[in-house]
Amino acid sequence: MSRNSKANDPELAHKLSRRGMLGVAAGATAAALLGAAAPAAAHGPGRGRPVLPPGRLGIQLYSLRDKVSTLGFAAVFAELEKYGYDEVEYAGYTQGSAGAITLAQLKRLTRDHGLRAIGSHVGYYSSDPNAYTFAQNLDKVLDDAQALGLKHIGTASGPWRYGDTVDGWKRCAEEFNEYGAAAKARGMKFYQHNHAEEFSFATDRPDVRLYDVLLAETDPDLVYLEMDIYWAYAGQFRFSKRVDGTPAPFDPLRYVLKQPDRYPLFHVKDGEHDASARDGYRMVDVGDGDIDYQRFISAVTRTRGGRLDHHWQAEHDNPVESFTFARKSSAHLHSLREKDC
Repeated sequence: MSRNSKANDPELAHKLSRRGMLGVAAGATAAALLGAAAPAAAHGPGRGRPVLPPGRLGIQLYSLRDKVSTLGFAAVFAELEKYGYDEVEYAGYTQGSAGAITLAQLKRLTRDHGLRAIGSHVGYYSSDPNAYTFAQNLDKVLDDAQALGLKHIGTASGPWRYGDTVDGWKRCAEEFNEYGAAAKARGMKFYQHNHAEEFSFATDRPDVRLYDVLLAETDPDLVYLEMDIYWAYAGQFRFSKRVDGTPAPFDPLRYVLKQPDRYPLFHVKDGEHDASARDGYRMVDVGDGDIDYQRFISAVTRTRGGRLDHHWQAEHDNPVESFTFARKSSAHLHSLREKDC
């Protein structure tokens, strides 16, 4: 297909229009959505309801990889239990120098420390035909997830396998639909975790945001999204204009409020605003930054009358001290309450 025919693809235009072209309008429309999700009146100063739903605070274990690889899962889970976490999202099933561990042992350790395993990140593809990825070893990936009792199994790899064109992302979306169907057959949900670059524009269609292609081309009953909130705001900063300089603002929260069923998982990662930085933020511990998690979590959890199943995973890619990060993040998120009217 030529570049001109792609630029006039009526099927894609229909899909993007039908599912919202979600990344175009912030401002008044987002404000209206937030207004519809506004909290009920509080009951006196300092007595608003908790923002964080009970039993839904998790942590992505990538943030604690240094402790897992030296102390082992048992020691890490003991700390997380002490800090008040409810859930964990795996970032691998081994524990380095702490010694070998089986999936059955890992599942038991998780449960014995009062934690639920909510999901896991696995690579999307590799040039190695024997690699542990969805593309190379789908059955093994799903076997392991099922053995651990996971409700969600996903990837943090972006859909870049076939490049940064609309057709390239359509091909990835087809594969994601296949993985989603296979996961659904086993009672799980397949999901994709974003970084900032997913919000960039297609090289062959500079008017089309790649994230919108992913949403339009994947089946909402098969492919789910884990929004990394920090990276979504970094994407908002970096890709607020098209290549030709025309404005293209979007609000990460609006993506979720438009399709809340598609976002069961979130990464709660904080950043201090810095306009001189490439991403517009410098990553910091949750609670030390400028991202308004009180507003974000409150708006999401009140969609559909609070009946949807959302889970919040604290994360920092490279914390100064990982246990300190985990403790501070839990304390901050548990302290958030609805603002009094």
